[in-house]
Amino acid sequence: MSQRRPLALLVALGAVTALTVSACGSSSTPAAAPAASSAPPAVSAAPASSAAPVSTPVPASSAAPASSAPVASASNPAAVSSAAVPSGSAAGLAGCTPDSLKTQTAGTLTIATDNPAYDPWFSNNNPANGKGFESAVAYAVADKLGFAKDKVRWVKESFNAAVSPAPKDFDFDINEFTITPQRAKAVDFSTGYYDVTQAVVTTKGSKIANAKTIADLKGAKLGAQIGTTSLDALNTVIAPTSKATIFPTNDTAVAQLKNGQVDGIVVDTPTAFYMASAQLDNGVIVGQLPAGSGTPDQFGLLLDKGSALTACASKAVDALRADGTLAKLQTTWLAEAGAPVLK
Repeated sequence: MSQRRPLALLVALGAVTALTVSACGSSSTPAAAPAASSAPPAVSAAPASSAAPVSTPVPASSAAPASSAPVASASNPAAVSSAAVPSGSAAGLAGCTPDSLKTQTAGTLTIATDNPAYDPWFSNNNPANGKGFESAVAYAVADKLGFAKDKVRWVKESFNAAVSPAPKDFDFDINEFTITPQRAKAVDFSTGYYDVTQAVVTTKGSKIANAKTIADLKGAKLGAQIGTTSLDALNTVIAPTSKATIFPTNDTAVAQLKNGQVDGIVVDTPTAFYMASAQLDNGVIVGQLPAGSGTPDQFGLLLDKGSALTACASKAVDALRADGTLAKLQTTWLAEAGAPVLK
């Protein structure tokens, strides 16, 4: 994972209605490549956090690039969907409670993300509404730490600024950050809250558009970017009967799919959302591939280097994984949003 995925940018422009490198992957785009788990490091810049207000409480005329400006507050009943986020816990985890945690503001959990905030990780560019996978995860973490929804404050922070070693004015940032050793030299990460999966992308009307199983893909002409985990998954998980097409870049893959030279492309799921919505006319995510061999790339909460909150953030994420919350949220906001898991 790496750079931000600019799906909602095109959403905002009306091109779409709903979307984030190391070995985690990427899709190179003319402006800002979406963060992805399957390609070499991207070189394009992350979107500027000051491009637009993250939520309606911040007027467009007053939007500022400073990450300390609150973008929304969960205390606004209209901004938070009670059905989308946990109800709030008064206790928190042992040793990790609002009274014991040294947060930016006493008794309040300050969470950052980029601006714009993209689907399906957020919804309507409003992280405080609790909708979208990462917004829901953020509130679930807050709940585990004992912070009620009205004690969560959102601020803006660009992707590049967040991964820099500069001091932070947030407690944690959630923005599709892939955990990498290089980044861990400058910032802290929680344990992973999302195991990046691989997915198959095609176009409506193609021979695999209605595929429901791995077996349905065996006879298809498929391809993936060279040197990626996506190519590994294509060869080992799908193992098609015809040799995989290898692309130098994901842009090349998209061009060949448009031209009918391949039936589908294997990319990481975050990039699949971007490709299907923004790069392809009538794009379709056929589905996510089941986990293959090896250790998947993971997204983690990002914290200041040496943060006193890192251990508690990891405890909260681990608890959410153990009780099934993360799996449920992934199903709700990713699988049911157009990326079903292929059997």
